[in-house]
Amino acid sequence: MAGTTGEGKIEEARIMLGLLDSVERNGGQSQRHLASELGIALGLVNAYLKRCMKKGLVKASQAPARRYVYYLTPQGFAEKSRLTVEYLSYSFGFFRQAKADCTALFAAARVNDQTCLVLAGKSDLAEIASICALESGVSIVGIVDPLAEGDRFLGVPLAPSFDELNESFDAVVVTDLASARRTCEQAIARFGQDRVLIPELLRVRLYNQAKAAQ
Repeated sequence: MAGTTGEGKIEEARIMLGLLDSVERNGGQSQRHLASELGIALGLVNAYLKRCMKKGLVKASQAPARRYVYYLTPQGFAEKSRLTVEYLSYSFGFFRQAKADCTALFAAARVNDQTCLVLAGKSDLAEIASICALESGVSIVGIVDPLAEGDRFLGVPLAPSFDELNESFDAVVVTDLASARRTCEQAIARFGQDRVLIPELLRVRLYNQAKAAQ
């Protein structure tokens, strides 16, 4: 396993996050394919999978031809969200990726006449989104965060819930780094998928949300 140095922690977070992400996308992949995708040895994939299963993050069901299908447990989804935050915190590319994601989202929002936006989550990502909004011709009219204190953040109204936000808006941008998946699901359930914008770096996949809603 990776060591305890700073670089070791980054590499371990990268492998774990990549493994959980791959299992979420296609749990039927062979361990050899996972090793190739992650760029690590086959034995290391096996060791990490066993570790994930022991922690209750991943479960396996037997498939034909002596193969196994792996899938994430609720704990696995939560751990993937935590690792995303940890990895991005270490990554020097966080600002660059966040800026690119927000710029692309805002450009698409303008095409759909969604120019008044609310951010869901008080975070570093929310700050970057606010900067990008100034350059993209959209307006951030509020930020919703149930744990936030105060009534303003980044110069805009801050509220603990959408019900307590007085501003009207066209769409919600998810900027919650700590509980991204849950925030996405709640926003989609309330406003519909077309009105919820999700930065790619959050690694939240909508097809899994659709399955969860069934």
